[in-house]
Amino acid sequence: MLNTILLQATAGAHAGTTLMWGVFIVLTIVSMVVSKNVERKFKKYAGIRTEGNLTGREVAELMLRDHDIHNVQVQMVKGTLTDHYNPANRTLNLSPDVYNGTSVAAAAVAAHECGHAVQHAVGYRPLGLRSALVPVVNFAGRWVSWVLLAGLLLVKAFPTLLLVGIGLFAVSTLFSLVTLPVEINASARALQWIQRRDITTADTHRYAESALRSAAYTYVMAAVTSLATLAYYIMIYLGRK
Repeated sequence: MLNTILLQATAGAHAGTTLMWGVFIVLTIVSMVVSKNVERKFKKYAGIRTEGNLTGREVAELMLRDHDIHNVQVQMVKGTLTDHYNPANRTLNLSPDVYNGTSVAAAAVAAHECGHAVQHAVGYRPLGLRSALVPVVNFAGRWVSWVLLAGLLLVKAFPTLLLVGIGLFAVSTLFSLVTLPVEINASARALQWIQRRDITTADTHRYAESALRSAAYTYVMAAVTSLATLAYYIMIYLGRK
């Protein structure tokens, strides 16, 4: 609701608004296409078995052992594509389809999340930066919409308020940008390992690559959309007079 009010408050405010809204519409459509493509590919590759018929849990545990990581717990969480690694409590959380699945898609996702655990173990700096940004992003997320809304409505009288809102939003944009190398690197680690370990064959490895590449596009779109939105608010601030 608040986001809708915020968007309505900014519509038509400046000369570049029409162009920016056109950009937002295009980005929204592309993001939807990318998201649907990820769902389609994971559903398709869920029907292709791995060479050793290992479950996602077994793949994760094997990859962790191979990297001499013994303090990460592999567990199942509810939902679809809810898989994630939590560096705070060192848990590798896999959705039911991945945890119990024996498909190429399940193996690729499990290995990808293990890639984050490996990053944590070796001190991969972008992951450390992203983890450090989490509390800042959480704080900014609680206030950014309200501050931006107030700043847009009072942009001529109190322009500094909008500037504060832009600063808060910039935190989430930075988080999106830092996330890109973290996710791409985790996928690279995963693909190298599952190929070396013969989890996939020469025929099925391309499916794992395709699945993880499609997932990476969602992070790219999130970063691009965040950058475009940030640019829009900056444009409004600069054109407030």
